[in-house]
Amino acid sequence: MPNIVEFGLHQYYISLFIATFTTTIECQMKKLLIILSLPLSAFCQNTIGIPEIVNFSKQEYKAGLQSWDFTQDKNGVIYAANNEGLLSYDGRNWRLYPLPNKTIVRSVAIGPDAMIYVGGQDEIGYFSPDKNGRLQYHSMVGLIAPKDRSFGDVWDIVPYQNEIYFRSATKIFKCSHETALAFKAPLEWSYLGICNGQLYAHDYQSGLLRFENDVWMPATEKNELPAKAGITGIVKAGNESALITTLKNGLYLMSGQGIHSLNSANNQLFQNERVYAATTVDEHSIALATNNGGVYITDLSGNIIQRFSKREGLQNNNVLSIFLDSQKNLWLGLDNGIDLVEYNSAIKQINPLLQDGSGYTAIVHNQQLYLGTSTGLYRVPLQSVEDLSFSKGDFSLVSNSQGQTWGLASINNQLLLGHHDGAFVVNGNTAKPISSVAGFWNFLPLSSTFPTPQIVAGNYKGLYYFDCINQQFVQSGVLPGFVESSRFVAIDRYENIWVSHPYHGVYRIARKGGEKQVELYTNKNGLPSALNNHVYKIRSEVVVATENGVYLYNEKADRFEPSPLYEKLLGNQSIRYLKEDLSGNIWFIHEKTLGVIDFSGKEPTVIYLPELRNKMLSGFECIYPVDAKNIFLGGEKGFYLINYDKYKKTNPKMQVQVRLVRIINKTDSLLFGGYFKNVNEPQLQEKESIQKLSYDWKTIHLEYSSTLFSHQANIEYSYRLRGFDDNWSEWSARAEKEFNNLHAGHYTFEVKARTNLGSESEVSAYSFVILPPWYQTIWTNVVYLLLFAGGLYLLYRWQKKKFELQQAKYEEEQKRLIYIHELELNKAESELVTLRNEKLEAEINFKNSELASSAMHLFKKGELLTKVKTGIAQVMKQLDNQHAIAELKKMVKTLSEDDNMDKEWENFSRHFDKVHSDFVTSLKEKHPTITGNELKLSAYLRMNLSTKEIAQLMNISVRGVEISRYRLRKKLGIGSDVSLFDYLINLSNENKAE
Repeated sequence: MPNIVEFGLHQYYISLFIATFTTTIECQMKKLLIILSLPLSAFCQNTIGIPEIVNFSKQEYKAGLQSWDFTQDKNGVIYAANNEGLLSYDGRNWRLYPLPNKTIVRSVAIGPDAMIYVGGQDEIGYFSPDKNGRLQYHSMVGLIAPKDRSFGDVWDIVPYQNEIYFRSATKIFKCSHETALAFKAPLEWSYLGICNGQLYAHDYQSGLLRFENDVWMPATEKNELPAKAGITGIVKAGNESALITTLKNGLYLMSGQGIHSLNSANNQLFQNERVYAATTVDEHSIALATNNGGVYITDLSGNIIQRFSKREGLQNNNVLSIFLDSQKNLWLGLDNGIDLVEYNSAIKQINPLLQDGSGYTAIVHNQQLYLGTSTGLYRVPLQSVEDLSFSKGDFSLVSNSQGQTWGLASINNQLLLGHHDGAFVVNGNTAKPISSVAGFWNFLPLSSTFPTPQIVAGNYKGLYYFDCINQQFVQSGVLPGFVESSRFVAIDRYENIWVSHPYHGVYRIARKGGEKQVELYTNKNGLPSALNNHVYKIRSEVVVATENGVYLYNEKADRFEPSPLYEKLLGNQSIRYLKEDLSGNIWFIHEKTLGVIDFSGKEPTVIYLPELRNKMLSGFECIYPVDAKNIFLGGEKGFYLINYDKYKKTNPKMQVQVRLVRIINKTDSLLFGGYFKNVNEPQLQEKESIQKLSYDWKTIHLEYSSTLFSHQANIEYSYRLRGFDDNWSEWSARAEKEFNNLHAGHYTFEVKARTNLGSESEVSAYSFVILPPWYQTIWTNVVYLLLFAGGLYLLYRWQKKKFELQQAKYEEEQKRLIYIHELELNKAESELVTLRNEKLEAEINFKNSELASSAMHLFKKGELLTKVKTGIAQVMKQLDNQHAIAELKKMVKTLSEDDNMDKEWENFSRHFDKVHSDFVTSLKEKHPTITGNELKLSAYLRMNLSTKEIAQLMNISVRGVEISRYRLRKKLGIGSDVSLFDYLINLSNENKAE
C-alpha cells in the first residue's frame, strides 16, 4: 500500500501538470517556482480557508529572533520567552524586559502567586510589578545550593501544587520563595510538564516519570516509548488519556493500558517533520509545532485537520513553540519572528493556488466551489461541512478559463461564465464557449419558471440574448441601438430590464407595443447625480445605490426617490454595492468598508466588518452569500469567507487597560508601567498609588489597549480626563493620548473600548495629581498670607502714621486756619468795632451836633428871650399905661421862669447821657456834691464847647465861665496838670468799658 503522502503528491502532480499545459508561459513558470520552493509534505491537502495570520518580525517587536515559550495572564497580556529577555504584548505594543545577566530566556510561566517566572542560563527568578507598575526581576538563584548553581538553560517551568518547578538538562528544581530542592537527572532531563493533574518528566535513561511524594517514579508499567525518544509535549486526549509528542518518533497515546504508538497514517510524517511542541486546541483537536512543516492541527487520532506553513502565510516553517491563548488564537515562536494565527476567527481567506489574482466572482454548483479571478476560473470539490472554509481539497484551474473572469451564474442547472474572451458554459473542469463576443459581465433569466427559455447577458457593448434550446444556450440576438457597458443589470417584476452605467445614468428597457424602448434616468428623474449609480434588485424591488444613499423607483411618478428604510439605517452616505442573502439581510459596501443590515432581531441593525476594510477589490466588489455560515467576498488577492453566524456570536468580553504613562519635558520619564497590582489581579489603582507630579512636567502621555488580539481592527476607544473635561471623546481606533500644560489639580484619565458588534468594556482609570509650582504651594501660600498680613500691618502702620501726620498736619492746618480765621474774625471784629466805633463816633458826633444844635437853640432862645425882655423893658420905659406895663411885666416874668429851662435841661441831660454813656449820671455818682450848674458846665465841656458858647448857654459872662471851671476843677479834685476835658473824656470811656 503506497504511502498516503506519496499518493497525494502523485495526484497533485497529475492535476498540476494538466493545468500547466493549458495556461500561459508566465503561469507555468510561476507554478513551477512554487513547486520547487515547497517541501514534499506541503502537498498534503489543506482546508480551502485559512484564518488571518499576523506576522511580527524582529524589527517590530524589537527583541531577539527566537521565542521559546509563551504564557498569558488573566488580563489577556501575552508573555514570550525571547532570546533577549521577557517580551510582553498587550494588543498594541511589545515591551522587552531583559534579565540582569542578559541571558536568553528559554521558558516562562505564571505561578499561583501571580508572579511571572522565567528561566535563563544559570538563572531562575520572577518578574513582579514595582511601585510604578513596571516589571522588575527578582532572582531566585540564591535559594539554590552553591553546588547546584551551574545548571545551564532552563527549558520548562511548571507551577504545580503551589510550588514552581524549573527544568534544565541536568536538574529539576522544586522552588518556593524560601527554599529550592534540586533533582539531578539520571542522564538528561528532556521534558517537564503537567497533564490530567499529574506532573511528568522525561529522562533519556529512565524514560517518562511521574512525580509523587517528592519521588520520580515510572509513569506506567507498559511503555512502548523508547527511552531516548525526546518527549516534546503531553496533551490531554480524554478523561484519562494523553497524547505524547516526540521530537523524532511521532505520536504516542498514554492511557490506562500504558504508552503505545498512535495508530495514525501521519505518524511517519510527524517523525520527519520533528515535533517541537504541542498544545490542546479544543477537546477534539491539538496543534503540533514542527521543525520543518509549520503547524499541523490534528484530531486525537492524528488525522490532519488543517495546516499552517510558509505557504499559508507563516514567516518560516521552523516553529519552536506554540501557545493557545484565551481567545483560541495560536501564538507561534518561530526560528525568526513571532506569528499569530487567528484560529478562532469567523473570517478565513481563500486563495486558489496562492495566486496573486483578485477575486471577481464565486458560486457553489454541484458541490463544487468555483472562484473566478483575474487569472482564470478555479474549482475545488466541497465536503459536507457547515463552514466551507474547513472543506479540504486542492484547487484546479478550469481549462479554457485563463484570463479575466467577470461573472458566474447557475441557470437551468448549468453554470455560465462571463469572461473577457466571451461567454462560456462550465462543465466540470472545462469551460465551453457559447459566444465569441468579447466581454460578458453577467447572466440573468428572463423568466421565473424553470427552465427559463431565455436569458439576458450584460456585455461590454450592450445586452445580448441567449435562448435555451435542448438544454443548450445559444446566442439569439442583441438589444438594437443600445451599446452601453452593462455590468449592473436587474430585472423587475414587470420584466423590465434595468441597466446602470457609472458615468451615464440608469437605463430602463421596457416592452411597449411589441418593441423594446430604452429610457434614461439621471438627476433630472430624481437621482442625485448622473454619475456613480449602481442598480440592484433587493427584496423584489429595483434599487439604485448612489453617492447619496439608496433610491427606489416610484412607478406612478416614473422617477427615483430616496428609500426611507435605507435612509433611516444608512443615512445618505455613498453606497457602491448591495446584496441580499437567504436570511433577508442586506450586505452593502460603503467606500471601502463592508457592512450588513441585519434583520434577525426585532429591529434591523447595521453591523460593520472593519477586519475587511481596504481588502476588497474596489470598484469590482463581489459578495456571494451561500448561507448564514458561508458568505464569500471578493478580495484584492483571492477571496474571504465569512461565517456570519459565528461572527455575531464571537463577541468576547471586552476589557481595556491603561498600559503606560509617560511624562515629558525635555526628557522622558516612565510614570506607570502598566501594572497596578500583580499580573493576574484586576488592574485597579489604589489611592496610595496615585502619583504626584511636579508642575515642571509639561506633557503627560498615556497608552491603553485591549487584548482582543483577533479583533484589533474592530476596537475603538473613547476617553476623558476628569478634572479637565468630563465629556467623553469621540470613538477612535487611536490607542494613545497626550495632554499638555495641565494646571495644578487632581485628574483621572478614564478610557473604555468597544467592538463593532456593540460590546463595550468597563472603564479603566488612572489618577494622578499635578502639584502646583513652588509659588503656589500651601507653605508659600502661608508665607504669602503672612507677607500679606505683614504688608497689611505695615500698610496699616504706614497709613496710620500717614494719617497721624496728615491729622497733625490737618490739625496744624486747622489751627492755622482757625488762627487765620480768628485773626480774620478779630480783624473783622476790629474792623466791625472800628466801624461800630466810627458809627458810634458818628452817632455821637451827630448827637453832639444835635446837642450842640439843641444847646445853640437854647442859646439862641436865651438870646432871643433876653432881647425880648430887653425890648419889653425898653417898651415899658416908654409906656405910661400902667396896665400895659403890668401886662408886660407879667410877660417878662413868664419869660424869666426857670421851670421851662429846667425842663429843657432835663431833656438835654437825658439825650446827653444816651450819647455819652450816662456821663451825667456817672458824674453825679462819682461826685455826689456836684451842683446842677456844674453838671451843665461839665456837659458843655465834654461836648468841647468854647467858653463863649458855654457863657451864652449858661447865661453868664465869660469870666463867670472861667470862675465856674476853676470851681469845678476843685470840686472834681483835678490838678492843674490834668486837662479838664481829658478827665471828662476818660470818665466817658470808662463808662463804655463797663
